[in-house]
Amino acid sequence: MNAPQEPATSTGPVRRFVTHGHVPQAETLGQLRDKIDALDEQIVALLAQRALCVRDATRFKLDAFQVSAPQRQAAVFARVRVLATRHESDFPGLPDIVEATYRTLVAGCIAGEERFFHETELILP
Repeated sequence: MNAPQEPATSTGPVRRFVTHGHVPQAETLGQLRDKIDALDEQIVALLAQRALCVRDATRFKLDAFQVSAPQRQAAVFARVRVLATRHESDFPGLPDIVEATYRTLVAGCIAGEERFFHETELILP
């Protein structure tokens, strides 16, 4: 029996969608992967900018509860879910994927912010 192989990256598609409305994003899998890699670079840069904002937000918080900000978390998850819903017709289930991604992202950012909180001091009036 032949071992499974990765798909060819320099040839055209071997399958097509049976539903109407699909818009191809590239002519080859290699081109598509290049596009995904470029998007990943932009996404990581944006996540780094977001992380810097989270770090700076530490300056405005008095205690660990304010660092975790559960109401803000809930608002963020609801907001990104609505944003993802706008694209759900192109990728069903995207709101669940985006919310799960943001839950992981926010948990990591809160952990970082807790560490940064201990590197700050209260400004006395």
